[in-house]
Amino acid sequence: MMRGPVAMCMAVRRLDGSILVEDGNWVPLVKRIPVLRWPFLRGAAVMVEAMVNGMQALSFSANVAAADEAARNGETDGDAPKNPGEGGLSKASMGLSMGLAMLLGIGLFIYLPHFTAGLTMNLATGQPLLGDADLSHPAFHVVTGLVKISIFVGYILLISRMADIRRVFEYHGAEHKAIYTWEAQEPLDVEHARAHSRLHPRCGTAFLAFVILVAVTMFAVVFPFIPLDELEGWRRFAVGASIKIPMLFPIAGISYEFIRWAGKYKDNPVLKVMSWPGLAMQKLTTREPDDPQLEVALTSLLRALEIEGIVEEPEYPTGVVLPDPEPVPQES
Repeated sequence: MMRGPVAMCMAVRRLDGSILVEDGNWVPLVKRIPVLRWPFLRGAAVMVEAMVNGMQALSFSANVAAADEAARNGETDGDAPKNPGEGGLSKASMGLSMGLAMLLGIGLFIYLPHFTAGLTMNLATGQPLLGDADLSHPAFHVVTGLVKISIFVGYILLISRMADIRRVFEYHGAEHKAIYTWEAQEPLDVEHARAHSRLHPRCGTAFLAFVILVAVTMFAVVFPFIPLDELEGWRRFAVGASIKIPMLFPIAGISYEFIRWAGKYKDNPVLKVMSWPGLAMQKLTTREPDDPQLEVALTSLLRALEIEGIVEEPEYPTGVVLPDPEPVPQES
């Protein structure tokens, strides 16, 4: 999946070897709500858009796979629809899925680390296990960050054992190689893309890694000024954890600005060092792609550049199936 200022394109390899493309106009939130284009605000908008785009891409891919599987099993006549992405998740289903994913994420990366850090601090200081940990102590937030990283890494290692997820990670690496090829102003073909790194400083994985680091710093600075001393036991933990949820928006804003700087000034030695955690995380979420996977990523990028008017008459790989052109309105 590739997204430009006004276009979002998805490409999927089908069982017959062809590459099916689906695209459409993209209107980002920063254009709908101008204030969101301000620095340190646009990061939260990008985070929400990334979730929506990810669900759309997964829906399209799943529907293509389902259409191909039905044709292979003889459940259809073999003529799969031109764009199997049509008829995918409804807006209601997508909203429900995103809502559940957000609740799960808040539980795993806000409440669970917060309570775990509290128990750890109480155990280390000899207090009752369910006692009132010092939520303003920097060590509390460092432990919270370590727990978040452990959950994230453990989750990635667990799902990476699945064959389908490994292929997703290979396509993730292919996307990065395609982007690197374009940024290097090289021909957008497999030969040139193959030579590039699968790790990219503007990756969403790098964004998540930096979100954790920024969160540790911001919580350590802000929590001493939050009056939680009057609360005791689980209430203190629950309120302290809940306060972190709205703070995710400025944290995402700061993290996004850093990712932009890191991508723009890739050769800056200071930014290289600061980008290292995100690049290290990408070694878990990307794999080296094969040439057919690179073709899919390059196809999506070429289509996006064509829609944006940056590349005219691109040379697509063999077997690419583009969407039918929109019908031209007839004059009455």
